[in-house]
Amino acid sequence: MADLDALRARFVRTLEAARGPAACPDPAPYAEDLLGRWQEPQRRYHTVAHLTAVLDHIDVLEKYAHDPDAVRLAAWFHDAVYLPERSENEERSARLAERALPEAGVPAARTAEVARLVRLTVGHDPADDDADGQVLCDADLAILASPPSAYAAYTAAVREEYHFVPNEAFRAGRAAILRQLLDLPRLFRTPYGASEWEATARYNLTAELEMLSLPPGDAS
Repeated sequence: MADLDALRARFVRTLEAARGPAACPDPAPYAEDLLGRWQEPQRRYHTVAHLTAVLDHIDVLEKYAHDPDAVRLAAWFHDAVYLPERSENEERSARLAERALPEAGVPAARTAEVARLVRLTVGHDPADDDADGQVLCDADLAILASPPSAYAAYTAAVREEYHFVPNEAFRAGRAAILRQLLDLPRLFRTPYGASEWEATARYNLTAELEMLSLPPGDAS
């Protein structure tokens, strides 16, 4: 289980660092709103556990970021709006950041950067000179480099989120996503991600894709 008190404290620290020393609204209501969103009942993978993991991975990668506070805020918002049956979750999450962060005291330029980073998680394909985008995308995709049992739990949770999709349609859609990821020249753009996560992630993705290509009765 995720430690909600620790998450609240992490959000408060990040927000206060991102908005500077001027008098600003109490960060607690913003933390509670976001935590409430991340605990919605339709979520199985995109939960506070995923949020915690992404934040932990950003801690590992922060030395590569130009603006670690913006990257952390983007992690908080990147799946804040999440309905599995909708395709515009990232855009709606970015718009939420654009509304909430100025009210919370975050300057316009940093708010714009947070929203840009959230939108970048649609395709996880940051530019070569986009250090902040690389850190966020690597942190978000780090689950792909998990050990076998954790990777299996991840894929099972994703399937549970899409429980309303028939098996054949889900397998086809999931396979398309895996191919899209495997077609990227590199899954991970930071030096750490490239050295520590790339090979394992590609192995996991390829193995899952091969399993999805088997007739349902043979995928055992």
